Amino acid sequence: MNLVEVAGLIKRFKLKGREVKAIDDVSFTVAAGESVGFIGQNGAGKSTTIKILFGAIRADAGEALLMGRSAEDPRSRAGVGYVPENPYLYEQLTPREVLSAGLRLHGIRGVENTRRTALWLDKLGIAYAADKRIRNLSKGMTQRTALAHAFAIQPELLVLDEPMSGLDPVGRRQVADLMQEYRQQGGTLFFSTHILHDVERLADRFVMIHKGEIVAQQSMAEMLASQSMLVVRYHGEAALEGFRPDAQQIWKGLCPRTDLPALLQRLQDSGAVLIDAQPQSTLENVFEGLVLK
Repeated sequence: MNLVEVAGLIKRFKLKGREVKAIDDVSFTVAAGESVGFIGQNGAGKSTTIKILFGAIRADAGEALLMGRSAEDPRSRAGVGYVPENPYLYEQLTPREVLSAGLRLHGIRGVENTRRTALWLDKLGIAYAADKRIRNLSKGMTQRTALAHAFAIQPELLVLDEPMSGLDPVGRRQVADLMQEYRQQGGTLFFSTHILHDVERLADRFVMIHKGEIVAQQSMAEMLASQSMLVVRYHGEAALEGFRPDAQQIWKGLCPRTDLPALLQRLQDSGAVLIDAQPQSTLENVFEGLVLK
């Protein structure tokens, strides 16, 4: 079953008296249990597409289904956790009140409400600020509160629009780990991000949008497995044949995937230490090739 399904979406806006097409014939799906990364430059149409999915704006043409219902039907959002790019939370509430109220809206009350509220405040590192007003929190803490609310309801589908926005490196790592945990437990994840490394780690598949149009959709496993050459970096006293300096005592070179076992043995024999071996064509290469061409 597809929990997200969009077909032929078109949305136009007026800008300085002229019509601008924000998205043009956008189509893709997210199946139950799947993790899909939605990538593209600023202004590519990611947030517009997600807003249509949640009924915040209406498409001019096409169809958007969420949980098998029309995106304009409020019932489509039952069992869905959502964090927009710039979450707005009532400033007079506290993180504890935001989570507790959100859980009650999803029918979770009493002891279980209290337990989940405390659990997710702690998991997102905001327990110490649980009773401060939202208006007194930083952007990063507000983002953590919105994320804690989305995770706490234990959604069947989790939709995150730039979830790392405003977070420090520690917070980004925590959220990435929670997304991975949610994914591994069978949850369905659809997220947009500028951090392509997160897509490589967290997504089963990526959908790339550029200037309002879908330009690529592919399984991460297929993309990475199709690469016959690996970029290898190691730390050692000297360069092996075919390697060049990358940093002080760090060497970099290309190696056919089939030759990697022999290369690892050579590194061990020379006393060198492998740093990493990655496919020559990463998602970043694909992104630059399609967007900057």
